[in-house]
Amino acid sequence: MDNIAGSKPALVWAVHLSAALLVALWVFPTLGLFISSFRTADQIASSGWWRSLSTQEAQMPAIRLKGEEVQRDGVYVIDGTLFDGAGATISRWGFNSKDPEAYAAGETAALPTGEALTVTETGAFTLSSTQTMADLRMPRVFATASTPPQFTLNNYDTVLFKPAPGQSVGKAFLNTLTVSIPATIIPILIAAFAAYALAWMEFPGRALLVAAVVGLLVVPLQLALIPLLQFHNMIGIGKGYLGVWLAHTGFGLPLAIYLLRNYMAGLPRDIIENAKVDGATDFQIFTKIILPLSFPALASFAIFQFLWTWNDLLVAMVFLGTTEDQMVLTGTLLNLMGSRGGDWEILSASAFISIAVPLAVFFAMQKYLVRGLLAGSVK
Repeated sequence: MDNIAGSKPALVWAVHLSAALLVALWVFPTLGLFISSFRTADQIASSGWWRSLSTQEAQMPAIRLKGEEVQRDGVYVIDGTLFDGAGATISRWGFNSKDPEAYAAGETAALPTGEALTVTETGAFTLSSTQTMADLRMPRVFATASTPPQFTLNNYDTVLFKPAPGQSVGKAFLNTLTVSIPATIIPILIAAFAAYALAWMEFPGRALLVAAVVGLLVVPLQLALIPLLQFHNMIGIGKGYLGVWLAHTGFGLPLAIYLLRNYMAGLPRDIIENAKVDGATDFQIFTKIILPLSFPALASFAIFQFLWTWNDLLVAMVFLGTTEDQMVLTGTLLNLMGSRGGDWEILSASAFISIAVPLAVFFAMQKYLVRGLLAGSVK
């Protein structure tokens, strides 16, 4: 009865639920980051992103009254508003931090110094006294207000076009592209030739080379940074784009050769032998047969290599530099968190800019990623 047609074992449902949970764990934070990047600083501080479409009711920071004094019918009056153009509606207010909701909107409160203060729903206030208030220290008002949803493009405008000195996200974005694109293409080109040679060409020491490639997979990246930088300085490369390209190529080649060699070794032998019988050279076989058939594996590694180089900070700082003209996007975001840790709207906009390109690359090439990962699993 357990194998009745149309029924699914419990393990299948567990797999589906686990996959849905993993997708939700990835999607919800990304969605929250995207929504937060369009919200104002006040609304981010007062509520979570999941309440961005609802009216927000929260206690606003204390606001000190200000305005010009005028005399009306023997009474000194100061008129003004607590906030300009925010669209907020005040429900409760007070002038003492111990009781910030003592009065309803529209009620008049008698201040300890003898003045009368009225605050309306729109935030307009009237402070009146029978004596001049020229030397009076203006009181503070605590208000509980409801504000409608607010979205703005100012966060992206600040990040891309009006950054603080030394924090140009636009320049860092271009620097990261300059590093990531060549650092993805170069190791793929080299690894494809090496993988074909190790998979289909007979020569002495081939097994030892394959073992060496596997051994290089376990070498910690941090262990090779300083020796490699010293080698770059010795041969005259120093710090620059060429140095960081070669560093990423060296760190990415072992994995690339290993993956591509295993994929190419699993291709049908009859196709290659028939091509050799027809007189095709190794280069013709590689370019006309192996490369087209290996495109899923090449695309899979390209995704991994691009994401790694795009999100890299350590290698870029060591082999490129830390000045504004050399800083990559991850380094600029690190500076933003250090100097503007309270500006969550700026940080969320910057972070979403940094993940926009990897997301586009992943979704554009995800079908090749799946094909590359599943290749060889079914005969």
